Amino acid sequence: MGLIDRLVVVATKFVSLLSTSFGLGAGETWPGEIALRLRPDIASTLARSLSDGVILIAGTNGKTTTTLIVKTILEHIGDTVVHNASGANLLNGIVSSFIRNSDWLGRITADVGIFEVDENSLPILLRVMAPKRLLLLNLFRDQLDRYGEVDVIAEKWEKAIKKLPKSTTVILNSDDPGIAAIGRSVPGNMVFFGLNKPKEYLKVPEHATDSTFCPNCGKRLVYDGIYYSHIGIWRCPSCKNKRPTPSIHTWPSPLPGLYNEYNTLAAVALAKSLDLGDTEIRKALHGFSPAFGRQEEIEVGRRQVKLFLSKNPAGFNASLRTVLEMGAKEFLIVLNDRIPDGRDVSWIWDVDFEMIPKSARIVVSGDRVYDIATRMKYAGHTVKTEPDLSAALSASNGKLYVLATYSAMLEVRKILKGRKIL
Repeated sequence: MGLIDRLVVVATKFVSLLSTSFGLGAGETWPGEIALRLRPDIASTLARSLSDGVILIAGTNGKTTTTLIVKTILEHIGDTVVHNASGANLLNGIVSSFIRNSDWLGRITADVGIFEVDENSLPILLRVMAPKRLLLLNLFRDQLDRYGEVDVIAEKWEKAIKKLPKSTTVILNSDDPGIAAIGRSVPGNMVFFGLNKPKEYLKVPEHATDSTFCPNCGKRLVYDGIYYSHIGIWRCPSCKNKRPTPSIHTWPSPLPGLYNEYNTLAAVALAKSLDLGDTEIRKALHGFSPAFGRQEEIEVGRRQVKLFLSKNPAGFNASLRTVLEMGAKEFLIVLNDRIPDGRDVSWIWDVDFEMIPKSARIVVSGDRVYDIATRMKYAGHTVKTEPDLSAALSASNGKLYVLATYSAMLEVRKILKGRKIL
């Protein structure tokens, strides 16, 4: 890096220190925003300073957990990593991660950058840095008021990926038709991952399905088996397009839940593309702990609280199935409609709340507490409505399973742990 870039890094690192010292924020976005205004091309410069390059991970669900799994594997083999651990996944948050990992001479003290990326921001990131590896997990409807339909995002991704250098290896989910179709735009190497577990097929398809039409010809797809939403073993009887055969299709997940099996497969596929062996990967994942808010367990006195980020229909259904498999009997469902959550909460009518047993004890809370209470009524449940989140968290006696939208999850953590993430 040149002298001016280093001076900008040092100055914004000082801004981050002031912000955290005086309780003005967590320093996860503003340092990067200031740096970008002073040096618009600083993201490219910072990325080039890493000896082992950048890994970008994008998708609607699972990117935080998958990013942490990849980070855990690479740190196990001795790499030092820059990582947006707080989940600040826009360009300013990623630049802030570089700044936080710099020394006071403006040098980046890491080998590789591993970043989860917001769906809308991925094309922006690909314009300013060419990743060594790009991992695409899935696309579901999420924050329709901000993103639009999944086809819009997929089209933006394809256009950006066409311009990547051949040196970038792209790892794709073969079980998501929209993600698999992006492979036709990849200039370089591709690796596919997917699940081969017929016993896990849904007996009845979910109400929330997003991409059931062929990306090639537009005809309706046929599924030999569906794992959740539109994810499964698909084919098009019209144009003969079909699910690519995955090279990675089985690996023990360190976390419960079918969606975490996908996160694990994705991370392992990426690790293997870097020529890492099975033994090293297994050692790295032994004792893996989840990211904040993703099956995180928090002890409060003698009570245990399990926290599940649930922010769209596909993710909520996956969380519900997982907690039911874990024997959940007490639920707290928290619905907010702030900017990180999306203002439109009509998606709750696509969640299969009917799968919760009628014997379960359910409390609802959040900014849109009465919306979620109404939805639960139509699902046939009697719930306790508690607008005050602190009171809602105190309304259980046993192990509590909290399913919350993004800003609600951060609020829950702040109440239980006494500090902010962002």
